Amino acid sequence: MGNTNGQNRAYLFSIVLIAVIGGLLFGYDTAVISGAEQALDTFFKGAADFTYTKLIHGFTASSALLGCIMGGAISGMLASSLGRKKSLLVAGILFFVSAVGSWRPESGILPYGEPSLQLLIAFNIYRIIGGIGVGLASAICPMYIAEISPASIRGTLVSCNQFAIIFGMLVVYFVNYLIRNNLADTTQGIQAAMVEIGWRRMFLSEAFPAGAFFLLVFLVPETPRYLVMKGKSDSALKILTRINGKDEGARILDEIRDNIVEKKERLLSYGIGVIITGVLLSFFQQAIGINVVLYYAPRIFEGLGASGDASMMQTVVMGIVNIIFTLVAIFTVDKCGRKPLLIIGSTGMMIGMLALSAFSFSDTIGIGALIFIIIYTASFMMSWGPICWVLISEIFPNTIRSQAVAIAVAMQWVANFLVSSTFPSLSAWSVGGTYMIYAAMSLLSAIFVWRSVPETKGKTLEDMSELWKKK
Repeated sequence: MGNTNGQNRAYLFSIVLIAVIGGLLFGYDTAVISGAEQALDTFFKGAADFTYTKLIHGFTASSALLGCIMGGAISGMLASSLGRKKSLLVAGILFFVSAVGSWRPESGILPYGEPSLQLLIAFNIYRIIGGIGVGLASAICPMYIAEISPASIRGTLVSCNQFAIIFGMLVVYFVNYLIRNNLADTTQGIQAAMVEIGWRRMFLSEAFPAGAFFLLVFLVPETPRYLVMKGKSDSALKILTRINGKDEGARILDEIRDNIVEKKERLLSYGIGVIITGVLLSFFQQAIGINVVLYYAPRIFEGLGASGDASMMQTVVMGIVNIIFTLVAIFTVDKCGRKPLLIIGSTGMMIGMLALSAFSFSDTIGIGALIFIIIYTASFMMSWGPICWVLISEIFPNTIRSQAVAIAVAMQWVANFLVSSTFPSLSAWSVGGTYMIYAAMSLLSAIFVWRSVPETKGKTLEDMSELWKKK
């Protein structure tokens, strides 16, 4: 199913479809805890050998983020030594081990169903293992897609990874809902069953997509750019020809070979500017407060006056809006460019947060709050959500990409952890003031993009070396 130029888009799209399952698992793993954390709280409070405090529960609910930081940090080393494909296989194994281990952290050693400090430690170790998988996937899936894709549609295909992340979150919300509501017929029965087996089944549910991802990755090729770096130009040419056609494949191979063979370069060969740009892209994507809205949405809606059921419904509405506006980014990023969408998104987020701040200070509760939260999240999903990953996967020159992406992604998870963990204390100080801080960060992010981020629309990955040499 190739086109007249010899390109095989069906082959390319099938490769990308498999790669973005890593993004789906990224979203699935980070959101699965939302349905299980209350049952975990009740379960471990029954331990006789230690006191399960709010602080310990906070760590348990977010321990996967520590793994995310580690996975992001080692992603460059693994991508360089094992290759992009084998690194995705490692991520798949980690997802699977985490899912099965979190389901049954006793591992056949500890007594089943008896909460204890040892069991809590084992559970958190399995969650951290899953977090390492998330950290690897968050760096390597976009990198893999960027390196396999033609320049003309690279932004669109990398943006599909963000769609998969959001879709994975939405899938696990529904899976958690189905598991919970099929445990028993009464509310009391459901609550008791959640503490006994419900939370276990929620974590186990991830084993099925994780196992499928691991098996499917065997079907995809290594990226041509990595193969050239390892001296396997013939293998690289076969893949490039199959994706791009014979003439274009040969031309791209020459570009890659000239660029990569030029010299083996140190991380700072292109100056500190390119690294700072990648790090600040990651920092701003989190500092604008998106994960506060995603993680704490039900609590935010309840704080704005919605009841429990209504707050969950509003969260679902927000999830659907997220999907729709991620699609907007997918279909416009290679037409409008990266910078315009980022600046428009920052502006929309600033307006949304300023309005929420005003609602909070004036103690006004109503549909307006939901509208401006939707404006905020829609603005993020059509800009910073997918496009930050696009830029991180493409702005770095070939010879330093794996190292530089690892630094940028590790920063993203550190910023995620800092912003998410400081929200409860900041909101206790002033909810309106907290939203004002995120509005200010949105403004700063727009200024940063306008002044410092290069436009990469239509440029090949080999063009990045020349782009940063000129700066």
